Amino acid sequence: MTPVLWTGPDDGPVLVLAHGAGAAMDSEWMGRVAVLLAERGVRVARFEFAYMAARRSGPKRPPPRADTLVGEYRDVVVLLAERSGDLPLVIGGKSMGGRVASMAVDELHATGAVAGLVCLGYPFHPPGAPDKVRTAHLERLAAPALFCQGTRDPFGTRDDVDGYALAPGIRMLWLEDGEHELRPRTRLTGFTHAQHLATAADAVARFVREATGR
Repeated sequence: MTPVLWTGPDDGPVLVLAHGAGAAMDSEWMGRVAVLLAERGVRVARFEFAYMAARRSGPKRPPPRADTLVGEYRDVVVLLAERSGDLPLVIGGKSMGGRVASMAVDELHATGAVAGLVCLGYPFHPPGAPDKVRTAHLERLAAPALFCQGTRDPFGTRDDVDGYALAPGIRMLWLEDGEHELRPRTRLTGFTHAQHLATAADAVARFVREATGR
């Protein structure tokens, strides 16, 4: 199993976060989010898929298809649950990591191991290809979920997503003018990246506590 980075109080509800397609679990963005959530009482467990871990000592190969990583995510969650004994967990991730988690969550939710899903900048479609949607499984998602999305995210703007038939258990938190990392144009909107990340962290912490009953 890949090493896990733990951030946050030992007695906090656990949120498992996977990285995006191109940045590792210890990227600056992932670290900022983990610290913000820890400050709000959530214990964050970050891990890497095998392809990303292999990049640390070998060539930088492109990520595999998201659906091929579902079993890897599931295995990590099962091992974390066994080791921590702190059930249920909430799972999720940044961009591709959140997409993989969304494909695994219902099976894990049905067993009682997982209480919900958090997606940070979900890749609803590839940039510039809004017709290639990645939402079929989200239409029937049974587990409760929170998606934090920038309104101008090239992987799914608010106008795009408002037209999708998503499951009723999916909550959307929209960050005004945010792009894929939730960064707004401050001069245009008056919002800062730090404000948007804090707003997202507030919402995620509330969701995790509500989902886990802690």
